[in-house]
This record gives sequence, structure tokens and C-alpha cells, in this order.
Amino acid sequence: PISKATVSVLYWLPAPLQSSIMYSDDSSDCNVPAKRPRLSGLKKGRSSNGKSPFQTKLFINNKFVDAVGGDTFATVNPATGEDICQVAEAREEDVNIAVAAARKAFESWRKTDGSKRRDLLLKLADLMEEFQEELATLETLDNGKPLAEAKAVDLQLCIKCVRYYAGFADKIMGQTLPVDGAFMSFTKVEPKGVCAAVIPWNFPLLMMIWKLAPALAAGNCIIVKPAEQTPLTSLRLAELIVAAGFPPGVVAVLPGFGPSCGGVLAKHMDVDKVGFTGSTAVGHIIMKLAAESNLKSVSLELGGKSPLVICADADIDNAVAAAQVGVFFNQGQVCTASSRIFVHESVHDEFVRKLTAATKKRVQGNPFDPDVQMGPQVSKEQFDIVYGYIKKGKAEGASCVVGGKKASAKGYFIQPTIFVDVTDDMTIAREEIFGPVMSILKFKTMDEVLKRANNSCYGLAAGIFTKDINTAFRYLDDVKAGTVWVNTYNSFDTAQPFGGFKMSGVGRELGPHVMQLYTEVKTCMIKVDEPFGHP
Repeated sequence: PISKATVSVLYWLPAPLQSSIMYSDDSSDCNVPAKRPRLSGLKKGRSSNGKSPFQTKLFINNKFVDAVGGDTFATVNPATGEDICQVAEAREEDVNIAVAAARKAFESWRKTDGSKRRDLLLKLADLMEEFQEELATLETLDNGKPLAEAKAVDLQLCIKCVRYYAGFADKIMGQTLPVDGAFMSFTKVEPKGVCAAVIPWNFPLLMMIWKLAPALAAGNCIIVKPAEQTPLTSLRLAELIVAAGFPPGVVAVLPGFGPSCGGVLAKHMDVDKVGFTGSTAVGHIIMKLAAESNLKSVSLELGGKSPLVICADADIDNAVAAAQVGVFFNQGQVCTASSRIFVHESVHDEFVRKLTAATKKRVQGNPFDPDVQMGPQVSKEQFDIVYGYIKKGKAEGASCVVGGKKASAKGYFIQPTIFVDVTDDMTIAREEIFGPVMSILKFKTMDEVLKRANNSCYGLAAGIFTKDINTAFRYLDDVKAGTVWVNTYNSFDTAQPFGGFKMSGVGRELGPHVMQLYTEVKTCMIKVDEPFGHP
């Protein structure tokens, strides 16, 4: 059954959307509220925009405002293809206003005690925990991911991430340096300034938090451009940021489109750093815009075509389970998706047989149903892209043993799909699909599979299943990827750095390493009367 908090959100949806969502008839769990639910803002019985439970305006200087030009765009429920609501569309004038507010706020925010920043982040984490069901519900509504995953994965990782970086806020420090001569030398670590974050649609809230939490901990101001497909949770988080007590101007949220909002941030002369998560093609554009403007710092987390190797000695049942997580989790819309699965020829048939059987049992449908494991693709555009790759796979000679079709007459559902008889030169084995499409390829030797695994312009992640520690370490040493999993896949922790080799990105998010993206090191040297160490 869906909880009262979830039903409170659903009650205020347009009638067609309400009817598309199944929930329990248990009145003790699903009372329909007589009054507007406690959603936007923290005041009971009303929303901050006065019309709906969804905040739909731009967030600038701790206020929700219409776009200067008055433009709006629709955000769509991918499970039905119907509009949820209209959201304000930020353009260049709005970006300029947000940047100016952030620049002004930075002068005082940068000098705020680290302990104060820590406490604000901890308060934000507490509010996210209090409202986690609502945030997860909005994420499911706007993105299409199963509600069970949004609650158990996305929200838990978000809350842990904020608390993790709260711990860094009062521990950012420089070093004393042992230099020659009569000098004292030391370093100071200072915030970058005004940062921009351009966020993808596959993990809307989580990817926002990955950038926002360390940026704020280090003393930066940050302007977030959520994906136009999924703006609702970022705007709800903005309300919680106000409630937590962050000063005006420190955080802005600007829903909009790439060229007219994200691109403007990337080339803005008063933005000091831009972080982007998304496609490699757009990553090229972001880096070019930054280079052509003020040479601002750039971090990029981009695409992947990650290899998962199943060795002859692998635990096949565990490998099958991991392969499903690797490709079908989040409808395959994961940058680390193990969409190239290399299986040793001696266990290939067994692996395919067990994987096929398990995949046919996967439950796909209404993402609000607690038994559902797969929802829709995020948009009609993404549905068309994925389905186009499926057709290419069939046309180029791969054998589709599971799926390969649209899963519902309504919404953007694609069946989990498995191809065998795949060769390295096929399109589905070379290009990132970003959907629930798995390619299985045979191999004979480790020398061979390492060469083939590395034969890609990407290098985001990789995995291997083996019982031989020497084989595991050889793979760890020789595969060119930023994250390598052994006997597991898609396992994440905030303490671990994340990023890619080659065209999969620049820089590392998460872990202590991400703080380097949001800080500058200042070297200080003082002349003294005598060298240190003299009596």
C-alpha cells in the first residue's frame, strides 16, 4: 500500500493522472485529505505557489519568482505521457539575476564559519529525511522510476551524501610547508566562488546533491540547472533549503533548457566553476563554452559503455543477478550500465539461459505499484532513441532473445531486452544506449577480453565475476575505467570517488576527492628574521 504522504501528493494531481496510479483501498493507510496537503513550503494547509502542491517557479535569492520573460514549459509523467504541470523557464536574463545574487551572497557566505555551514547542511539532511516519502513520490512522478527504488536508493543516498559533506565543512585546511631560507610558508584552501551545476534527468535529486553538498560545504554559492524533463524535486529541495536557514543567494534553481540556460551558465563570465553530468556530446559543448569565456573550472561526468566480464569460474547465479542490476536498474538509464557483457564461452549458454529466465520474470508497469521493478523511459525522445537502437541491433544481425518491444500502449515503456550473437563492431556494442538493452558477447582468454573491453572511447566503469584473486587483480590493473567492481556491480558509497577515464569525464565526484573541484589553494609566504630551526 502507498502511504498517506504519497496519497497526499497524488490527490492533487489532474484526474487522468490520479486514475493511472494504483493504491490500496485500506482507508487507514490511504485517507484522501480534506484539505490541501502539506507539500510546498512547511506551512500546513497551503502551498507556496497558492495553486498546486508542486513548486513551479524559479528559485532565486530564496524567493520563487516567475521567469522574466514569462515563459513556461510542461513537465510530463512518463508513465502516462500526460502533462503534470507547467514550470517556469529560465533564460539569459534570469541567469544573470541569479548569478548577481550569488556573487553578492558569496562575499559573506565564504566567510561563514565552517561549523555554521556544517549545521545548515545537517539541518537540510534532517528535513530531507522528514520529507523523504514526498521527495521520492515527486521523483517517481516526474522521472518514472519505481517508487520503491526512489525511496530505498535515491533518497537514502541523498541524505547520506549531505551528512557526509557536512562533516567536511569545518575540516577544510591548508598545510605548513618546509621551505628553504628565512621564510614561513603555508597554504590556505578557499572556495571557488559561484558554481553552476547542470543536472541530468536519470537521478535528478541525487545528482543535484552530489554537486550541491560539497560545493556548499566548501563555502561556494551554487546555481543548479535541473534537466527540463525532471525539475520538480529540485524545486521542492529549494523549499527545504530555505527552511533549513541557508542565506539568500547561496543556492538558486533555474529550470530551463540547455542552450538557453545551461549553456548561458557555462559561458557566463561571472561563474567560476561549472559541473555537468550527462552525455559526452554535451560535455564537449560545456567544455568549449567554458574555454571560450573565462576559462572557468570544469568537471564532467559523462557517458559510458561499461564492460562486465563473466569468467569460467564465476558464480553464475550471482553474475546473473548483477547483470540485471547492471543493465535494467533505473530502466537502463544509468551511466555505468554494464551494457557490454563478455561471457566466457564455456559458461555462455548456462549464463544466457538463466539470465533469460530471470529477465522474463521482471515486473514492469506502474511505478507506484510496490511490486514493479521497472518503469518507463523518462521521455518520448528517450523512448525513441532506445527503440531505435533495438531496431539497429536486429538489422545488424544480433539475436534478440528477450524483449525488444514496447511494453505498454500508454507511456514510454520498453521491455527489458537481451541480445546475443553480438559482435564488437555492431552499433549496440559500441554506442551508449541509455536504456534496458543488454548485449552479450563470447570470449576465450583474458588477454582477448581485456583488449576488447578497453576498445572503447569510454572508460567510466567495469566489472568482473571470478573466484580467482589473481584474475581479479589483473583486471583491476589493466582495464581502463574509473570504477571497477569485482563480484558485484553498481554498488556505490559516498566515500568512494566517482568519475571516468577517456571520454567518460573530467574530475572526480564523491569521496574526499570532490573537494578539490570546489576549492582553490592559495600559497602564502612570509619573510622572517631568521630561518626556522635556528636557536
